[in-house]
Amino acid sequence: MATLYIHADESCLGNQNQKKSSPGGAGGLVEVWKDGAWERRDYWLSESDTTNNRMALHSIIEPLTLLKRRCLIVFTSDSQYLVKGINEWRHGWKRAGWKRKSGQILNLELWKRVDVLVERHDVTARWVRGHDGHPENEYVDFLATRAAAEQSSSGGLAPSGFSEWLDERREKGDFLDYMEFQAPSERYSS
Repeated sequence: MATLYIHADESCLGNQNQKKSSPGGAGGLVEVWKDGAWERRDYWLSESDTTNNRMALHSIIEPLTLLKRRCLIVFTSDSQYLVKGINEWRHGWKRAGWKRKSGQILNLELWKRVDVLVERHDVTARWVRGHDGHPENEYVDFLATRAAAEQSSSGGLAPSGFSEWLDERREKGDFLDYMEFQAPSERYSS
């Protein structure tokens, strides 16, 4: 069974202004270690009026919908809402008939989709602090923000621009010690 490493982020522009629509985007980087090298693909999508939490949910729905067979997945996001929801909350909500004591579950239909898709795979959801020097997280933030601003979609998995983006950032002095060619056993040892 293949192991996929998915890094995802979401963006919602204008959340502070409740009087106008808030365009949002989600973006992700899918990595597979194959024959001693990383193969990478990107995805992104947008909605014209949404929230960060809705876009976070779409950031996992999109790649899992595209998969044709069961995979081991290490899913990394800076959304505690999403990571805790996948690892903890959805189990209790499901046992309680998709209800919770403190009121309705926001984005219920999306959570039900996430639940079905996550159950088709062996998913480990991991949280990473956002905007804290994590190259993959910074890259997917770039994808999500661009998707929100342009209201664009990749239409599925697209060739990745991670290497070019990383080169541009390194020219500015960022991520100079990042080893993008490390094997998963070295990169994900913690």
